[in-house]
Amino acid sequence: MTLVFNLTLFVLTAFLGYSIITKIPANLHTPLMSGSNAITGITLVGAVVVAGSGSSRLATAFGFLAVVMATVNVVGGYLVSHKMLNQFHKGSEA
Repeated sequence: MTLVFNLTLFVLTAFLGYSIITKIPANLHTPLMSGSNAITGITLVGAVVVAGSGSSRLATAFGFLAVVMATVNVVGGYLVSHKMLNQFHKGSEA
């Protein structure tokens, strides 16, 4: 695949993901966050595979960037879910 094709695919999927996420109602956010954390964990494994493949420097760089972004997403997702679920405990201050 060419660089232009890969870049076009990346931009289209980023736009699609943004447009889907902005349409989710607030009351569905916590259950969907738990599910997306599991999916992002799978994405993280794939990113590690790509980063460690060593097929090219560009693939390694994109793989490393994907590992960083997926890790931030997983950690942030768990922190937000934890904070939101703490609001349901009796007597806790979130």
